[in-house]
Amino acid sequence: MNNQRLSEQGLDLLFRQARSQNGWRDRAVDDETLAALYDLVRWGPTSVNSCPARIVFLRSAAAKQRLLPALSPGNVGKVLGAPVTAIIGYDANFHEQLPKLFPHNPEVRDWFAGQPELIEPTALRNSSLQGGYFILAARALGLDCGPMSGFDHQLVDREFFADDGCFPGMQVKANFLCNLGYGDPDKLFPRSPRLSFEEACLLL
Repeated sequence: MNNQRLSEQGLDLLFRQARSQNGWRDRAVDDETLAALYDLVRWGPTSVNSCPARIVFLRSAAAKQRLLPALSPGNVGKVLGAPVTAIIGYDANFHEQLPKLFPHNPEVRDWFAGQPELIEPTALRNSSLQGGYFILAARALGLDCGPMSGFDHQLVDREFFADDGCFPGMQVKANFLCNLGYGDPDKLFPRSPRLSFEEACLLL
């Protein structure tokens, strides 16, 4: 169905010239852009259309202050300087949405219900996929990204997701963080090398 390809300029935008950002220009990201970002992310494929990712966009100083105690010291300045910090999480009750998301199989919820050993890796894997889509969608919309680990997951979960917090009725856990905005090229590190095809791939 897809016999088209992006231009070289498009490939540069998404991959070859895109960089993980450490510093940010003083330029806001409006709510319409964030909504457009998710509207792209939601079309990316996931197992049984599970769509487990849940995203909290921290835009205000007060919201970011709630995150700061969970951050490693090296990430505090990055978060404070970014226009937006997104918490990419996943819903461990994602299977409750499957009758809506996978309607052609009415039994799909029962594949997961009561099976945490299946729920957890499925939710983590597919929310990570959606996190990758998130970064590419942001770049496609002209935003820069600064994805981050380096935080206390349990603190983030308690602050934002416990006691029916941001997503009532869901059991959301943090996966990773991603700063969003318009990067300051003067704050970039030299680009790190990548493995070659021969080092990372095998043709059988």
